[in-house]
Amino acid sequence: MKPYNKNNIPLARGLRKNMTPWERKLWYDFLRSYPTRFLRQKPIGNYIADFYCAQARLIIELDGSQHFEQINVEKDTERTKYLEQFGLTVVRIPNNLIDQQFQAVCEYIDLQVQEKLAKVR
Repeated sequence: MKPYNKNNIPLARGLRKNMTPWERKLWYDFLRSYPTRFLRQKPIGNYIADFYCAQARLIIELDGSQHFEQINVEKDTERTKYLEQFGLTVVRIPNNLIDQQFQAVCEYIDLQVQEKLAKVR
């Protein structure tokens, strides 16, 4: 079991109830029925991952435009390094790709999961 900050549980619940349009699309149109189980808004350490697949040890993060500002790039790098210390892989997907290339995003996520599962087996 991954460590988590208990204070993040109410925040994670709130984020699940108030998903962004891009999170909602990815969840309801792909990940919710994906054969390998994903969780949404999963607390891990002091962070909350947008989507987490324990079996593949994979985190999917959807990034809006604010993530491309220098200060947030640095925060995201720090966050990724922290999560990677638990043997997790963090995949970042810009929101605009959800809008413009949804099928390609789904195929990419599927490829990431399959590659990770192949290494675990």
